[in-house]
Amino acid sequence: MSRRVRRGAGAAGGHLLASPAVPFRAHLKVRFGDIDHAGIVYYPRFLHYFHVGLEEFFGSEVGTEYHAVINEERVGLPVVHLEIDFRKPLRFGDEIDVEVRGLDLGRTSVTWHYAVWKQDGSLAAEARIVTVSLDMDTFEKRPLPAFVRERFEAYRGKLAATAATAAG
Repeated sequence: MSRRVRRGAGAAGGHLLASPAVPFRAHLKVRFGDIDHAGIVYYPRFLHYFHVGLEEFFGSEVGTEYHAVINEERVGLPVVHLEIDFRKPLRFGDEIDVEVRGLDLGRTSVTWHYAVWKQDGSLAAEARIVTVSLDMDTFEKRPLPAFVRERFEAYRGKLAATAATAAG
């Protein structure tokens, strides 16, 4: 799967544009292995797309790779609940953006709000995925590491500022 981190929305010349004034987006391309016999993305592949979005988000917005948080900080964020609404099918070769449109923070939980956008600007799927901060050695819940919480809060602040600017 090809990946590029992008910020932005809107079709122009067949590509999504970069802009710092919108939520984080990871750019992906639908691969042959993602589709089913009907010729559309097999629905469990969306879970993979959302996880790729999470991993790319860490590198871009947290400033460290997700695997480093797992291996060095010994903290994971396993999924404990998910909801997905499918809006439009995706096909082999489609270019998509996985958007982190919001984060809700608990003491140990993070609720991720995602959207998958097609190249034409149409919405393909939306999801709400709850993860829990987990100690990788004991497999017990633990508070989010302070540096992760701080970066998540900063991202929430950027989203709020963007929303306020858009509201005028």
